[in-house]
Amino acid sequence: MPKIDLYRNVHMGQRARLFTLATELGAADLAPGAAAAEQAQRCLAMTRELREHADHEDTFIHQLLRERAPEAADALDAEHIRLDAAFTTLDEQARALPGTPAEALPEAQHALYLALNEVISAYLAHLHLEETVAMPALWQYATDSELAAVFTAFRASRSPKEALGDLHRMLPALPPAVRATIMRGAVEAAPAQGSELLAAATTTLSPGQRRRLYDDLAVPHAPALTGTGGA
Repeated sequence: MPKIDLYRNVHMGQRARLFTLATELGAADLAPGAAAAEQAQRCLAMTRELREHADHEDTFIHQLLRERAPEAADALDAEHIRLDAAFTTLDEQARALPGTPAEALPEAQHALYLALNEVISAYLAHLHLEETVAMPALWQYATDSELAAVFTAFRASRSPKEALGDLHRMLPALPPAVRATIMRGAVEAAPAQGSELLAAATTTLSPGQRRRLYDDLAVPHAPALTGTGGA
């Protein structure tokens, strides 16, 4: 039976969306009137999400880590200082971008791009620490039932809308077997709404990913709902 990993799947989703954001920000045409504001809001939304994610980890995971492996917890706390500074710089530049004069916009766009990549650099190091130091420490010092309880508590804290958003952000970055396992569990937990949940959760998948998921779950294909992703 696979070990319970509290970080892997959500981190894969975060990496994919950070890389996409950096690529699209770097290549964006900011000449249209609302384009600068749109890119700025995307950056602000990302830092807001990453801060919320850190709060969730601190609430549901890192208390256990501090009890069982305090040195690993201390290392994560030190990482947060660097991350907070990078988030603040990105937020400041993002808020300033929409009001930048047209002649200064190309340099402001690139400065924001560099600030975003500084966040990505710091965040990747943070994810690596969680995945290669914190999670192995939890495997060593916590029981499977304790790790499962962390998942249960987090899921219980999420509203249906928040849980759906979690799936939207995570599913496109996962391999097919993992994606199918997650959705099978979600559907089995709410059998009366299973087909509606599956249709709603797959709006950010590409057509190929969606077909594969329905095949893996051995359920009839349903018309795709309008979503925000999937190429």
